[in-house]
Amino acid sequence: MSRVKVKICGVRTLKEAEAAIEAGADALGFNFWPRSPRFIVPGEAREIAERLSPLVSLVGVFVNEDRERIIETAALVGLHAIQLHGDEPPAFCKEFGSLRVIKALRVGESFDCREIAKYAVSMILLDTNLKGSYGGTGQRFDWRMAIEAKGYAPLMLAGGLRLENVAEAITTVGPAAIDVCSGIEAEPGRKDLHKLREFMLEVARANALISSDID
Repeated sequence: MSRVKVKICGVRTLKEAEAAIEAGADALGFNFWPRSPRFIVPGEAREIAERLSPLVSLVGVFVNEDRERIIETAALVGLHAIQLHGDEPPAFCKEFGSLRVIKALRVGESFDCREIAKYAVSMILLDTNLKGSYGGTGQRFDWRMAIEAKGYAPLMLAGGLRLENVAEAITTVGPAAIDVCSGIEAEPGRKDLHKLREFMLEVARANALISSDID
């Protein structure tokens, strides 16, 4: 198993972005859904992006947005990937040019992993299905579904990840990447930088553990 990568989502300030990068994050997520407490306007995201290392992957989170608006925002901010976190059908997820697509699917009792095969995307993100929500719930789902999902596509695991359970998530599920947002917040929309750093240290310890198991 290779090192599990980390996306810090819901970044809203340069200070948060720099702290995430310094702590070892592989990707930063900007949330462009206006109804989210983590919403950031594209112009502000661009100002942050222009001051960051070009080696860090920037991901834009969209919920049921128009294709043209997604492409325009991606170009303005300089996104490397887009995360479609709404009810976008498989056909919508195609033809975004050089932009890599992460499709978020919400896992509930009736979730069927075979649905993943319908999406021709770079990665599938699994999050907890909570009625009326499009993510950021801070609630965990049954990780047995995530283990099964790995057979269909590269997996990014989200939903209720925090300092106390991230090592278990990495060693039990073995996803390609994890996505954390509410688990490192002081309040919705504002990161707790101490929690962020401690979370990343725990990720590093878990990654070292799986590396030693391989050796």
